[in-house]
Amino acid sequence: MKIKDLQNLSDEELILKETQIKKDLYGLNNQRQIGKLEKPSNVRNCRRDIARILTVLNERKINGKKNRTK
Repeated sequence: MKIKDLQNLSDEELILKETQIKKDLYGLNNQRQIGKLEKPSNVRNCRRDIARILTVLNERKINGKKNRTK
């Protein structure tokens, strides 16, 4: 998932996408524990996608505060 794609989404869509990826990550962690995980890189990709989403949300929150103070 690219940052540019995430920046075009609304806050609600980002939050929904974050919860879906967290569910996927939970399933991947369960598979990893029982030894059935086919692609271990998917765990890393999910964590990075969550971090990207949170970064976009935090940037919007910070920019929103700056715009209100001007």
